[in-house]
Amino acid sequence: MGGYENGDSPAAAAWEGGVILGVDGGTTSTVCVCLPAAMPPPEAPGSVAVLSRAIAGCSNRNSVGENAALETLEQVMMQALTTANTDRSAVVAVCLSVSGVNHPSDQQRMLDWICNLFPGNAKFYVENDAVAALASGTMGKLHGCVLIAGTGSIAYGVTEDGKVARAAGAGPVLGDWGSGYGIAAQALTAVIKAHDGRGPQTNLTRDIIRKLEISSPDELIGWAYADPSWARIAALVPVVVSAAEDGDKVANTILHDAVQELAESVVAVVRRLTLCGEDGKDQFPLVLVGGVLEGNKKWDISGEVIKCISKVFPGVCPIRPEVSMRTNIRCYEIFAILWGLNILRLWTVWWNLQLVRRC
Repeated sequence: MGGYENGDSPAAAAWEGGVILGVDGGTTSTVCVCLPAAMPPPEAPGSVAVLSRAIAGCSNRNSVGENAALETLEQVMMQALTTANTDRSAVVAVCLSVSGVNHPSDQQRMLDWICNLFPGNAKFYVENDAVAALASGTMGKLHGCVLIAGTGSIAYGVTEDGKVARAAGAGPVLGDWGSGYGIAAQALTAVIKAHDGRGPQTNLTRDIIRKLEISSPDELIGWAYADPSWARIAALVPVVVSAAEDGDKVANTILHDAVQELAESVVAVVRRLTLCGEDGKDQFPLVLVGGVLEGNKKWDISGEVIKCISKVFPGVCPIRPEVSMRTNIRCYEIFAILWGLNILRLWTVWWNLQLVRRC
């Protein structure tokens, strides 16, 4: 997905036929790519020609509020269009795949908003980011289960005939304890309990104080409430993992609890949809996405989650979407989003019409 500096990518000359925007909106960051509509469907995900790419902050309305989330989405889309040397009048389709879209009413509010942002005949699609995450591992085929464990967590599944189910994804107030926020919040609580004498001593106290550059656990209260951002809390996960790897019992208990929570979310979705077949042994894809599940650390959270799930459903087939070393994002995620939500089918039809007209 390289070669798109300031609209000078190999595909930059093709935007006159209109552009498509794909947005992956999360609690930590939001990514938008701008694709040319006037091009044939690519032979492989890695060959998708990208006009531009833009990154902004959190677009989860439940974390930063609806107004701030919409401002971020508008910012990242306008930045992508500007970098591609085009504007909103060229947009023929937009796919928003955003965390915090949990109900049809959420979708409708966002659709109403984006229709005003891009007046005209553009097509709009709004889904939870779990849909994009699933598509990113299954080459756009919306079938199977996805587990996201980043700042937040969610398990989401789709059957071949379109039935859907989800578990978790309810935010920190309602208990995303397998998420990055959940892991870090439990670590902070453990530090406070140890300081109060209500819990066992832990190296997390020393490590978190050092990481936050504060002098004592008493200062954690002010730090924790100074900024409501969920991502800010979740950023402490590497400290917890490091402490667990060094043998800290409290940190290890927190991670084991997180593994159990994540595995139970997947098991709940797979059972509700019977993705494993009637006998529980059929194979099904499980896409693993999110910072908590990435990396080959000694304390391998994703590996432990798969072990737990495999005990219940031996047919689970874990998939970790490809990550571009250059951009540090899944190099075909947005392609998969668009394919899974039918925009690339629209793209194919549009291209074929151009060929007919040229003949």
